[in-house]
Amino acid sequence: METIVAEQTMSKTKDVGAERIAVDAPEISIFLPVLNEEPNLRPLHEKLDRALAQLGRTAEIIYVDDGSSDGSLAILRELAAKDPRVRVIALRRNYGQTPAMAAGIHAARGEVLIPMDADLQNDPADIRRLSTNSPKAMTSFPAGERTARTRSSLARFPR
Repeated sequence: METIVAEQTMSKTKDVGAERIAVDAPEISIFLPVLNEEPNLRPLHEKLDRALAQLGRTAEIIYVDDGSSDGSLAILRELAAKDPRVRVIALRRNYGQTPAMAAGIHAARGEVLIPMDADLQNDPADIRRLSTNSPKAMTSFPAGERTARTRSSLARFPR
């Protein structure tokens, strides 16, 4: 997968034994796949900004543009120019949500990773509900598992 990565803040690193770690790594990395979300991006970023201000923790916001054909990428670059926490990854074409999420995970430097959708389906204010006063406490999280379906994926509906 080819990617263009526009990093607004480059990570300083140091060698610790055989490992190379980020010196200025944030506590939280929020990553969001973006596909044609132009009208949602500014309101979303404002909500993220408010939610992160309430947490009082260091954070980065990674927007992964998955080949948007609207003005999403231009808005993301504008947000990155104004907010040093923002990092933008621009995929050359639409690869789909899973590869976009993988790119966000790969780029994340935080101890805690928080995936979100860019379509405002997830309320950034809920980030606080996942958290307590300790970053270590955020390692517990709600999770779900899809169970086997009881009917065929090809269903007939009455006319």
